[in-house]
Amino acid sequence: MSNVSIADDGQRADLLRPALVLAALGVVFGDIGTSPLYAFRESLRAAGGVSHDTVLGLLSLIFWAITLVVSIKYVSLVLLADNDGEGGILALLAGVLRQVPRDSRFRHAAILAGLAGAAMFYGDSVITPAISVLSAVEGLEVVSPQFKSLVIPLTLAILVALFSAQRLGTASMGRWFGPVMLLWFGSLALLGLLHIARNPQVLQALVPLHAIAFAVENPQLLLAVLGAVFLAVTGGEALYADLGHFGRRPIRLAWFWIVMPALALNYFGQGALVLADPKAVENPFFLLAPELLQLPLVVLAAAATVIASQAVISGAFSLTAQAVRLGYIPRMDVRFTSKTSAGQIYVPLINWALLAVVIALVLAFGSSSELAAAYGIAVSTTMVITTLGAMLIAARRWGWTPGRAWLVCGPLLLLDVAFTIANLTKVNDGGWFPLAFGGVLMLVFVTWMRGRELLGAALTRTGLQMQPFLHSLSTYPPQRVDGTAVFMTPTVDMIPHSLLHNLKHNRVLHERVLFLTAESDHAPHVAPEAMVQLRDLGDGCWYARVRLGFQDAHEIDAIARNLGRYHDFDLVPAETSFFLSRQTVLVSNGKGMAPWRKRMFGWLMRNAQPASDFFHIPPNRVIEIGTQVTL
Repeated sequence: MSNVSIADDGQRADLLRPALVLAALGVVFGDIGTSPLYAFRESLRAAGGVSHDTVLGLLSLIFWAITLVVSIKYVSLVLLADNDGEGGILALLAGVLRQVPRDSRFRHAAILAGLAGAAMFYGDSVITPAISVLSAVEGLEVVSPQFKSLVIPLTLAILVALFSAQRLGTASMGRWFGPVMLLWFGSLALLGLLHIARNPQVLQALVPLHAIAFAVENPQLLLAVLGAVFLAVTGGEALYADLGHFGRRPIRLAWFWIVMPALALNYFGQGALVLADPKAVENPFFLLAPELLQLPLVVLAAAATVIASQAVISGAFSLTAQAVRLGYIPRMDVRFTSKTSAGQIYVPLINWALLAVVIALVLAFGSSSELAAAYGIAVSTTMVITTLGAMLIAARRWGWTPGRAWLVCGPLLLLDVAFTIANLTKVNDGGWFPLAFGGVLMLVFVTWMRGRELLGAALTRTGLQMQPFLHSLSTYPPQRVDGTAVFMTPTVDMIPHSLLHNLKHNRVLHERVLFLTAESDHAPHVAPEAMVQLRDLGDGCWYARVRLGFQDAHEIDAIARNLGRYHDFDLVPAETSFFLSRQTVLVSNGKGMAPWRKRMFGWLMRNAQPASDFFHIPPNRVIEIGTQVTL
């Protein structure tokens, strides 16, 4: 019987794998898959002209950058550094923190590095839609110069439509993403092959000696060229970020069998084209196609860039949800757009903020070439942090010796650093924007985290310990009323201020009282049987400590089901009174944080989503009590 079951499972896996590979094409590879629209063009412009040696050198640099950064680092190494199957910069940070003792000095540095990577990912999330859609629509200029005046309006119209559709979810559109991207990669490969067949000498660039020769002969151009070549690997981080949705095998199959061959053929085809016709340097991608097919190619490119933009927008939503649950940013409205997939979410605040910034970028820069100067710094910085995190995982979790970790990851780290330095040369030309954007977000992250630390310390100083309170219940029992009351408290073993204020003003206590503390774990999921620790405090009082993974649903109904299933504690949210504290921050000149940052923290507190909404507590069962806390 077991043999039949195993065989059936294997057959189902074999049937499912092509579907997952097709789905991965539509979600994972949109960003890197649209890089041929501008990467080779910008590399030629950075090199300053077209010559046989220049073209072969650039093609060799692009091919080996893709091979080393994407194929070797991400696909072969980083995908192994998962956090219980989840990927992405915050999942990696959580995985690193699971390997580091809580009292380690390295822990704080690791958190700051991970948050810096997250901030830079948001920078990528605004630049990718702008440069991708703009570069696709610019293909209209190749079809006819008369269309030039339509490029900016049409780009903005596509972007507004894309962001406006986010509230509907990606389920209905998502089924088309895979087939469209399969058609896209097929077109990339076919267009490239046609021109390689006419000028096969470009295949000499597969030999890395051409890349080395270009670097040796053009040292004064090397940093500028590397900054442009890096555009060919932007999107590599998405392979890791979407690990939890598809798993390693479908991503690897899609990359090695479809995506990388198509990208390589297209880049080499563009090289063959400009060698045959140097005037094609203006837009070698669209000029690959015969004149009759250029307009359909523009339409297909626009569809591919919309899909690429959708991938980073969805990634920003997922990153936000993780950051909220890990406590790195204030709570905000996160809406689920699918009844069957927890990964399909919509965050209104992030959506409209991204749209506003993307529109500003398109209007300010005006062309994909100008935007290319701003693109790369955010991604390369995130890649450096990812490599460092993978090195630590290799040493702490995989048991690698320091020598082996440096031998394998050291060269990849040096390559990441080289690309970062190259991209820093673009700061004055627009590269300042992702740095400034990431800096503002980093300020929000560290201010929120530090503010929560100060708030917790202030509440502890002015609060009442659990044991003295329980003792007072026996000595001076208050009047008890029927029903169950839940007092949510962020501090373990401290009586929440909401209970003290309730006793002070109402002079009653419910027959059954549950103190509830919800904490986010650094694992994506916590086993249901280990999710809740329940302790009987006596006198009708209970304490529940709830551990939730950063991918688990933070809902009171799920917590109530767990209490009933594993602890025989009957909690019906619709029949329970929930007492919540809402703190108002008063600013002092005391130590801990500058007064202007304390005011910023207070503003974040006031605008954070209420805990009742975050935990999906029935609105008519919530009693919110305000308290003032001086920081």
